[in-house]
Amino acid sequence: MLKEWKSLTRTWWNWDHKITLQVPDTHSKMTKPYIYINTVSPFWAVSNKWDVEYDRVPWLASQTDMLAWDWEVVE
Repeated sequence: MLKEWKSLTRTWWNWDHKITLQVPDTHSKMTKPYIYINTVSPFWAVSNKWDVEYDRVPWLASQTDMLAWDWEVVE
């Protein structure tokens, strides 16, 4: 599904965590496609802000993640 440009999440992940495939373009420093995860910034958890700040970081799947049956497509 990632190769079809869909984002994915697991049923038990936090409400807005999702993984997405990034394919580098000519302006990117990366040379190969990679998967990143959108996460909620730790700053949000400690502050009194109501607007959510997101971090995008590279993601490496565990064996448990790769073999899981509870993946869902995020629209």
